[in-house]
Amino acid sequence: MSLVTNLDLRKTAMKWLIASLITLSVSAIGMVELFGERFVITGLFTMAQVMFLGPTAVFAYRAVQETPQAQKWLGLLKALLIGLGVGLVMMALVWLSQNIDIRSVFINISPKLINILTFNGSGSLTLLLAMVGAGLAGGVLALVPTKLRTALLVGGGTTILTGLLSEILAERLRSLFGAQVSNAIFASKALQLVPAIVLFVLITAFVYFRSTGHIKPANIRLPAGRERLVLTALISGFLLVLPMLLGSYLTEVTNNIGLFFLMGLGLNIVVGLAGLLDLGYVAFFAIGAYTMAALTSTGPLGLADMSFWVALPICVAVAAVAGFILGMPVLRMRGDYLAIVTLGFGEIIRILALSDLMKPYIGGAQGILNIPKPMVGELSLIRPEQMYYVILIGVAVAMFMSVRVRESQIGRRWMAMREDEDVAEAMGINLVSTKLLAFTIGAGFSGLAGAIFASKLGSIFPHSFNLLISINVLSLIIVGGLGSIPGTLVGAIILVGLPELLREFAEFRWLAYGVLLVTMMLSRPEGFIPSETIRRELHSGDEAEQAG
Repeated sequence: MSLVTNLDLRKTAMKWLIASLITLSVSAIGMVELFGERFVITGLFTMAQVMFLGPTAVFAYRAVQETPQAQKWLGLLKALLIGLGVGLVMMALVWLSQNIDIRSVFINISPKLINILTFNGSGSLTLLLAMVGAGLAGGVLALVPTKLRTALLVGGGTTILTGLLSEILAERLRSLFGAQVSNAIFASKALQLVPAIVLFVLITAFVYFRSTGHIKPANIRLPAGRERLVLTALISGFLLVLPMLLGSYLTEVTNNIGLFFLMGLGLNIVVGLAGLLDLGYVAFFAIGAYTMAALTSTGPLGLADMSFWVALPICVAVAAVAGFILGMPVLRMRGDYLAIVTLGFGEIIRILALSDLMKPYIGGAQGILNIPKPMVGELSLIRPEQMYYVILIGVAVAMFMSVRVRESQIGRRWMAMREDEDVAEAMGINLVSTKLLAFTIGAGFSGLAGAIFASKLGSIFPHSFNLLISINVLSLIIVGGLGSIPGTLVGAIILVGLPELLREFAEFRWLAYGVLLVTMMLSRPEGFIPSETIRRELHSGDEAEQAG
């Protein structure tokens, strides 16, 4: 009876049930079958095996983590039970598919799926052993010291991601170093075994020894001013040559990341620093884009035939004025009410862009065409590698302004207002001007991104400015870390760059997007790289509990 109590069968059964449902779901909706054709390591294992073994390992890991330190062997028993339970459920699925026509209901439970689940027809017993092994692997990982566990996870994640992106990486290696180097590392859209092992070992060792202090940054003693100058010069030099290393496709992906990063910097001021939840942020993006289109288009809807560089500050100013106008009626609103009002404002702008009322001026559903590319002298910046530098300049200016504003008096006012508006007002902070300034500056950044976006595409249409843009920008600053500029960049790379690179997985990449958001909110609500203030706020209770 004591063993049953210590095992906490109710919680263990719940973890088994959730792991089983996830594994059944990814199999029944076709994810396992689709990923079955995608090797991570040539001839060894595929993403399908990661998909249907992963949930068991994750929940077994959680079961061991929740077990008291003195009873960790019971945690391994829980992990074994979870693996055994999920394995039995999947064996039942294999048996049902072979004896009952369940494909008439679940069309993706095909002979090909069963072949993948049974490891190329090796049998249901192999599937059961694999599930038990996955459960034990997750349990053992939870027993590993924290620093080594983090290193193993980073090394494994990097290796899997490299295998997923092998086709793109192989093409770049072929272009830069020749086919021989590329073929030595990649084959058949996957990593070769030896390079995969080397990559895993190197990344794991580096992360581990870096965390233990055995690997330290080079101790180059420079005066404080020169140190910052040298670092800035190195980063600038790398960014300037980056398009030559990436090629056209990856540079285009980088450009999209840059535009969302630019919008994220603006929304980070509004949400991350000032605490004003804005769900209509796409409206300012649209205003900047339509202003650029109207001022520069050579088509019938063009108003002024301006150059890109002359129109750009006008677009930023128009978007900033729109932010100021939006801020005025919502000064007394907070939280959910503010979010609903800004959401309505975004929808108003989108519907106006689609309406017949504005069609003579901005084209309605047909949009505005013939938007010229930026010109430098006689050179038209048509290629992604050329447009990259325009976006880089915009991002650099926005980053400089963000850092300066955050460290200024107004930045401290925003943070005080975010914590408690009533207390901030009692301390003498003018909430009206502080809120208006946040809306205005954030809208200006979004307008800058919209203006560059319009020129980059050469034509714009209302469907490019739907609510999903606002949601994406809000998601990336939350996942990256509220109030953090590096976090915003990481969020843009993860939520904008990776879905673009994983297009071969069709709509399932958006399922992974949603899973990532849910996982982040549950396990790391402060984001990947949060600001120190946000981190302290979210973990102050944990720190106090540990101190007590």
